[in-house]
Amino acid sequence: MRKLVWLITILLVVAGSAVLVSAQAQPEQEQMQQGPPRKPPPPDDPLGDGVFPPELIMQHQRELALTEDQKSFMRSEIQRTTTRFNELQWQLQDSMEALRETLKGTQVNEELALAQLGKVLEAEREIKTLHMGMAIRIKNKLTPEQQTKLQSMKAFTPRPGGPGMGPGPGPGMGPNRRPGGGPGGGGPGGPGPGAGQGRPGEPR
Repeated sequence: MRKLVWLITILLVVAGSAVLVSAQAQPEQEQMQQGPPRKPPPPDDPLGDGVFPPELIMQHQRELALTEDQKSFMRSEIQRTTTRFNELQWQLQDSMEALRETLKGTQVNEELALAQLGKVLEAEREIKTLHMGMAIRIKNKLTPEQQTKLQSMKAFTPRPGGPGMGPGPGPGMGPNRRPGGGPGGGGPGGPGPGAGQGRPGEPR
């Protein structure tokens, strides 16, 4: 009789362990079938919503009924900003290379490294200021009706990397950027960091 009781007890323990293992394995199998967890989408640019990317204006210039004066103004702004942007890209790349050289040794001159970092941050700040300044001037040239239309258009326009006019890192901010061609992010008025677009064209 005791042997029978022990046998039943052992069978119950084994059955309970099998159920527990099966319950633990099921979520893992479901997770493998669903694939790796998705990364949350990047947050929207809180400042980019207040301005309009030049390429969006150019794509809808007829619908917006841009005047010749507005087109001429925007062409001039884009050209001037692009020229200055390229200059800053060379300056930023030079500062980044100098900073990397400073950090290579086993012993780093802290004062020199921080001074070089200051030059990098200053170039980045000027690029962001350059982009935002152009965006503001272009927006101020648009009529309230044109701005309302653009806001509606932006609502239906996919934004892979956030609007280019926002305060994000901007183009050419990383240590591996190359000078002179709007690497990585867009050029002035581009679609924002990570979008892989070049500089925009000009309104016709």
